[in-house]
Amino acid sequence: MRPLSTTCLGTATALVTLLACAPVAGAAATDTDVAHLGGKGKVITLIGRLAQQTRFPVNPGGSPAQGDRTVFRSTLFDEKGNQVGETGGTCDTTRVDNGGAEVCVVTYTLPGGQLSVQGMVFGILNPGPPPSFDNGITGGTGKYDRARGSVHADTIAPGTRRFTINLV
Repeated sequence: MRPLSTTCLGTATALVTLLACAPVAGAAATDTDVAHLGGKGKVITLIGRLAQQTRFPVNPGGSPAQGDRTVFRSTLFDEKGNQVGETGGTCDTTRVDNGGAEVCVVTYTLPGGQLSVQGMVFGILNPGPPPSFDNGITGGTGKYDRARGSVHADTIAPGTRRFTINLV
């Protein structure tokens, strides 16, 4: 089992985040006209670098437990390395057996609006790099009003994730 200090790193860089190696399919992160796609999807790829993270364990100094909470903030960059926004959220541990699991609620702040994302991350207590995950887009503001789709996150370096945002 990983120590608590690395337990939630995968989620914290969420959305992560989960970015630098995948090309953007059709648009950079600053191309935000996505609210009403009329049946056409759009993919935005971002790099998230963990900027701040605080853990609130149920058992300080002890084993991970149901109810442990992590609060985080990451800086978001486009494929060219330009800072384009940030993400922040919370993750709560829901299971400590079978690799652990947590539920996360995250907001991505981008040019023109925000995306709201939530979902489960499994395997948070397994050894090795933080796990990949897929979370659902539950809505948004501004150019992301009524947004739907998903966010896929992969760890690409310590404290760094690639986020692939699939808007439908």
